[in-house]
Amino acid sequence: MNRRSAAWLAWSIWVLYVALLGFTWLLDLLTPPIPARGESSLLLNMLFALLTLTYPTVGALVASRRPENPIGWIFLVTGLAANAFQSFALAYADYAVWVQPSWLPGEAYMAWLSDWIADPFVALATVLLLLLFPSGRLPSGRWQAVVWVAVCGTAMYTMWEASMAGYLDTEPTINNPVGIGGAIGDAIEQAGKVGVFLLLVSVLFAALSLINRLVLARGYERQQLKWFAFAAALMLGGLFVLPLSSSWPLLNEISYGVGFFGFMFFPVATGIAILRYRLYDIDVLINRTLVYSALTAMLAAVYLGGVAATQALLRTLTGQEQQPQLAIVASTLVIATLFTPLRRRIQSFIDRRFYRSKYDARKTLEAFSAKVRDETDLDALRDDLVVVVRQTIQPAHVSLWLHPDPALKDKKRAAIRVSGRDEQ
Repeated sequence: MNRRSAAWLAWSIWVLYVALLGFTWLLDLLTPPIPARGESSLLLNMLFALLTLTYPTVGALVASRRPENPIGWIFLVTGLAANAFQSFALAYADYAVWVQPSWLPGEAYMAWLSDWIADPFVALATVLLLLLFPSGRLPSGRWQAVVWVAVCGTAMYTMWEASMAGYLDTEPTINNPVGIGGAIGDAIEQAGKVGVFLLLVSVLFAALSLINRLVLARGYERQQLKWFAFAAALMLGGLFVLPLSSSWPLLNEISYGVGFFGFMFFPVATGIAILRYRLYDIDVLINRTLVYSALTAMLAAVYLGGVAATQALLRTLTGQEQQPQLAIVASTLVIATLFTPLRRRIQSFIDRRFYRSKYDARKTLEAFSAKVRDETDLDALRDDLVVVVRQTIQPAHVSLWLHPDPALKDKKRAAIRVSGRDEQ
C-alpha cells in the first residue's frame, strides 16, 4: 500500500471512530439513567471518550506516515473495536431496551457484542505491541511461535466469551442469543480457560522480548524503547498500586491519576518514538519523573509525620485533644523549608545512581572550565582539552590541530574533530 492510500484508509477509520462516538453520546443522552448501574455523568463519559481519541489519532498519524509499520494499524483497529464499537453497541442496547422497546432491531445481539468484543482485541494487541515495537518487525523468526500462541489463545478465549450460556452482563439482563450449554458448552469453557493461559504465557514472553531488545538496543532504537517503557511503567504502576491503596483515599486518587495519565500517554509516547519527534527528551523526562516522584513521597511522609508529631506534642503540653490548624501550619512550613535542599540531594543521588556517565561528564567539564581560567600554557591546555573530550563524549577517534589565522595575525585558531559515536 502506498502512502496516499494508507493515509486515506487510516483517516477513514478515524472518521468512523469519531462517528461511532457521536452516535454513542446521542444514545446516552436520550437514555435515562439506569438504576442498576448507579449514578453516571454523561459529561464525564464524554470527556473520557475524548481522551481515548489519543489512540486512534496517534494510530492514524503513524499509519499514514509509516504504513509499513503495523503499530499504527494496531492502535486504529483495537481502538475502533475495543472502545468505539463496544461503547456504541452498549448504548444501542440500552436505548433499545429502556427507551424504545422492540423498536430498534437486534438489541440482544448488540448487547452480546458489547459483552465480549473488547477483551480479545486488547489482549492480542498487547502481545503484538510488545513484540513488534518499535520497528514493526519481530526480533527474530523464532518469536513467530509467540504470535501463533497469542492468536490461538485469543480465538479460544473469544469463543468462550461469545458462546457462554446464560445472561449477559447488561441491565436489564438479556439472555445470550448465541449461548451454548450442555457438554459442548462445558468443552468450550475448558478450551477458553486454556486460551486465557496461553494469552498470559504469550504476554510474558512478549514482555521478555521487549526487555531483551532494550538491553541490546543502541542509538535511536534504545531511545524509542525508553519512551515505550516509560509510558508502560506509568500506566501499569498506577493500576498496580490502585487496588493496594483502597484504605488511603489520597494515595488511591494519586495512583488512579497516574494510571489514567499513563493510559492516555501511552499512544502519544509510542507515536513520538516511531515518528522520532524530540526523541532524546525522554532522558530528561525520566530523570524529572524519578526526582519528583521521590520528592513527593518524602515530602508526603514528612508532612504526615509532622502533623502527627505536632499534634502529639501540643496534646502533651496543652492537654487538648485537637490542635489541627497549628499542626498543619507547622508541617507546611517544614515542607517549604525542605523542598529545595531535598530536591537537590535527590537530584544528585539520581544522577550518580542512574545517570553516572552524564554526572561524571558534567563534573569533568566543570573542572576543565575552572582550569581554563588560570591556564596560560597552550600545549597543556590542548592536552587537557583532548582528555576532556575523550572522557565526556567518548569518541572512537579525536584529533586537534592549530593553524595560523591571517585575520587574527599572531593569534591561533583551534579546531577539534571527533568521530565514532553517532548515537550521542
